Amino acid sequence: MHLEHLKLFVRLAAVNSISEAGEHLGLSPAVASAHLRKLEDNLGVRLLHRTTRHVALSEEGRAFLPHAEEVLASADAALASVGVGNDNPRGTLRITASASFGRMHLVPGLAGFLERYPELELDLRLTDTIVDLVEGGFDIAIRNSALKDSTLIARRLATDKRIVCASPTYLKRHGMPMQPSELHHHECLTLIGMDQWSFHCGDAIEQIRVKGRIRTDNGEAVRDSCVAGLGITLSSTWSVYRHLGRGELVEVLSETPLVNETEIWAVYPSSRQLAPKVRAFLDYFSEYFGNPPYWDR
Repeated sequence: MHLEHLKLFVRLAAVNSISEAGEHLGLSPAVASAHLRKLEDNLGVRLLHRTTRHVALSEEGRAFLPHAEEVLASADAALASVGVGNDNPRGTLRITASASFGRMHLVPGLAGFLERYPELELDLRLTDTIVDLVEGGFDIAIRNSALKDSTLIARRLATDKRIVCASPTYLKRHGMPMQPSELHHHECLTLIGMDQWSFHCGDAIEQIRVKGRIRTDNGEAVRDSCVAGLGITLSSTWSVYRHLGRGELVEVLSETPLVNETEIWAVYPSSRQLAPKVRAFLDYFSEYFGNPPYWDR
């Protein structure tokens, strides 16, 4: 099984065009098609469904894709271990991240990243659904929730400080809560499934189950509802730092900080060696976010 055949197959999966995939590797459509048939013959399965106008992965092709990507990543890592290709990460880097964090903090940094690594291409999927990295063929996932999957390796990219906040308009109408228990008397805006807030109260932890008339599955909608004066919310500072700076939101209960067990993590499958393109991403964005991260300065 030739690595060039695998590279062609992985590229085809990204562009759904034999001619375009072949052109990327300097191959004519006829040669690219012959290479793909050779790969299928070696495996003994049909990887592609072909028509005169369309090509798509078969069920077997979709199952084979993450393994092909893993082989190529391992080959890149092997070359990097002996100093080959160390300075030139290349290929397609597949990343998944939450919609809000990705839009606010990954996308603005991509121009500098791609300028530094001109041979890299990105496949960036922004979704609030936790995806399976191996099944989805992703190289990296950016997460800011507690990590539970022991099959993943995690590297912290930045802190994820969380605070309780409200708009001056809301606090003028309803008053400033002075202790966590007073939240029972306030409209609290929550993400679905995140209605229990835990606070450090001296040496003890106080858990408050908050309630309100607005619940949603989108963090930016919660934040914008809070800015509009509809209630009090819990939010990461990376989401609200600009609104705090403009005075549209103010921190509430700053003397009783939240129990925080989250960070901004980059996770990747432990079954894969750290390919140069993955290391490049981790190093670049760790530096780009900074310590402390720019949203907390």
